[in-house]
This record gives sequence, structure tokens and C-alpha cells, in this order.
Amino acid sequence: MYIYKWPADKQNSTGVVSQHSECHVKGGGISSYAGQPGAAGRSLEECLNNAKKEIPKARHQLTPVYLGATAGMRLLNLYNPGQCTTILEEVGQMIKSYPFNFKGAAILKGQEEGAYGWVTVNYLLENFIKYGFIGHWLSSGKPTVGALDFGGASTQITFVTEDNAESPENQMTLRLYGQDYKLYTHSFLCYGRDQMLRQLLAQIIMSQGNARQISHPCYPKGHVVNMTWESVFDSPCTASKRPSPYHPKATVTLQGTGDYIQCLGNMSEIFDFHSCSFSKCSFNRIFQPDVKGSFMAFSAFFYMHSFLERTTGIAVSTTAQLDNATRAVCEMTFEEMLSKAPDQKMRLKDYCAGSVFIKVLLLKGYGFNEDSFTNISFQKKAGGASIGWALGYMLSLSNLVPSESISLKKALPPIAWAMLICVSTLLLIVALVLLGRLACKQKNGAGEP
Repeated sequence: MYIYKWPADKQNSTGVVSQHSECHVKGGGISSYAGQPGAAGRSLEECLNNAKKEIPKARHQLTPVYLGATAGMRLLNLYNPGQCTTILEEVGQMIKSYPFNFKGAAILKGQEEGAYGWVTVNYLLENFIKYGFIGHWLSSGKPTVGALDFGGASTQITFVTEDNAESPENQMTLRLYGQDYKLYTHSFLCYGRDQMLRQLLAQIIMSQGNARQISHPCYPKGHVVNMTWESVFDSPCTASKRPSPYHPKATVTLQGTGDYIQCLGNMSEIFDFHSCSFSKCSFNRIFQPDVKGSFMAFSAFFYMHSFLERTTGIAVSTTAQLDNATRAVCEMTFEEMLSKAPDQKMRLKDYCAGSVFIKVLLLKGYGFNEDSFTNISFQKKAGGASIGWALGYMLSLSNLVPSESISLKKALPPIAWAMLICVSTLLLIVALVLLGRLACKQKNGAGEP
């Protein structure tokens, strides 16, 4: 939950928004509460109670609240739309029980999620406008930055391009501050962190004949994990790879081997790099023009990148460094990783897979090369605010980013300027009078014997 603030009682046409605070909801996303009546709503209580304290009581009724759901709910809506509707109703009822102005809950389309992330990044970097020292809002004149988002169930890429769109569903045109931006954007459902790991497990199990004892090349060597088939195949992202016959409660034992090359081979299998009906594709038959300019990678991209640098001591800013750091992590034992990152104990087994995934996605999927990879900045925050789709979503729904130009908007109204000029003139006159009297006294004092 993010709380934003801006200096106006009415809708603010300048879009001067800053992040006041954030609250991390405990547990999984709201889609993880399917089949648990009321649980999704209750998961929001702690942060909503925090909002009551953070926001001045006099402004409770005036504060709009928006709930946006992303890929987890998009997936749930695919295989259980009834549960999806129920969860949205539950969280809506919970928010309505608080003294805020609830504006509704909605599931964002993948294209919207990517575009809102792009708006957030460039808004925070002041790439649209900047506040001039003369009290005017001016066009920044800076190029925009592409956005790379990596969530739990999907990953998004969005950037400005002049290339002709061979696939209309991957193109958006936004008019912001009087300027048009032609965007390429795509959201890959099932390629967020959690669903990617499921796809990888399904691929490994299937490649080894659906046996009950499986070697997992991406787990640390010697690390053993037991799980049910249900935890792997109970998702639209892996349903096509279910063993036959399928026994959801059947268990499988995964034995880590820490083999980087085999991990890379298995990971590459969850991508389709062979079929493309356009002049160029990223993967899975999706059109993508060449990446150009600078990019900011956030969400799980930031955390994965940070973990690589923290545990290996390698500054991951080139493709060679990414490869070296990924190999190093995949060769570590669980105990070695734990000694370097004890706070990540529950996630350690998946960092090799996550690092390999990022390498395949960015270099082979999106097409970043030795030169363009150096233009990616891995960040968590910008301008004091967390980077993600939330700010762009709120700005859009609140109409705080105008579609027309706001050039030369004065910081103060004309009356205020007139008063300031009068006060300044009066102070200047008083100062001159005082200086004149002081000069006369000094002159008279000098003439005395």
C-alpha cells in the first residue's frame, strides 16, 4: 500500500506528487487467498489501519483509495473467474469499512501494467517536466527511460520506439504534458518469478520422465526439497505439462546438483525462441523492436541484481559480469549462500534459477547486448519513491498527469506576486532611508573637532 500526497485541495493539474509512506502487506497476493472466504480482505487490515494513522483525520473522507490487481489475479480470472470476482468483492468491502473514499478495485491488463510502470519511472526522474528556478513548469528536454518490471506472475518491458508496430496490441500512444509518446509494451504472463519457477520445475520433472526422485540442476548441490505435484502443476502456466495419470497429492523429491550449464539448458526450454511470424521477436512469437536508450529495471530485477552483487562481490554492470556472478551463485552450497545472506534463508534455493532466468530473459529474450546492457540501471527507488506501476496507476486514475501542456504555469497567483513586489519595494525604500540617515550621522561626526 502506497500513500501519496500533493499540494492542493482540488485536482492538481501539475502532477506534483510525492510518496508519503508505504506499507508491505504480509502474506501472498490477494489471488493466493482463493477458496479462503474473507482472508483476502483481512490481509489488508494492518495496512489500512496504518493509513488511518498516517492520513490526517480531517482528510479521511477526501482521500481516494484505488486497488489495482495484476498478473496473479489475471491468472486466477483465467481458471476460476468466480473466485476472482469473490476476492475483488471481499477486498472492496474491507476498504469500504474504512473512512476513505474508495474508488473501486480493478484488474489491470498486462499492457496497462507495463505502461503505468513506465509512467512512474519517467515521472520520478522528471523526464516529462521539471520545476524551473524562475517558478515555472518547463519541459525537461530529457529522453525517456524504458521500464523493466519483474513481478510474481508476469514480467513487463516498455519503451519509446519509432519503429512501426507490426503487432498493434504491443503499441500504446500516451499524451502527457502536451507531448505524444509512442510506446512498445508487452507483459509476459507466467514469466514472473513465482510462475517462472513453476514452469522450470515442470520442465525438469517432465524431462526426467516424471520420476519421484528428480535431480534439480538449479538448486544448491546437496540441497533436498520435497513437494507435491499439486504445488507444481496446479497453475494455468504448467497445466499443459501435467503427468498422466495426474495425482495432485503425490510427492516428488528434488535433489540439488548446482550445475550451471544444465540449469541454463532447462531454463532456456521454458522460452520459445524458434517461432516468429514478424520481422523480429523477443520470444513466444511476440513482436519486439530493438531495444534503444536507457532502461530502469525494478521490482524483482532489483532484488535479484542486489543479491548477485552482495553474495559474489561482483559489480554486475556488464554481460560478462552477469555471467560470472550467475555461475558463482549456482556453484555455491546452501550453507555458503546462507552465510552471505542469512536474511534470505527461505528464498536461497531459488536464486540460481532466478539469476539464470534474468540472463536468458534480458540477453536472449529482450535482445540486450554487451553495449545496451550497460544502459540498464537496477533500482528500487527514484526521487524518494518506490518504483512500480502503482504511482502511474494512481496518477492516471486521479487525472494528475495532464494530457495538455502546462508550460509557464506560475508557482504563485498574480495577487500574491503583486503583494510580494509591494512589500519588496517598501523594504527597499526603508533601507535607502536608513542608509541616508547613517551617512549623514557619519558626515556630521567627521566635522566635529
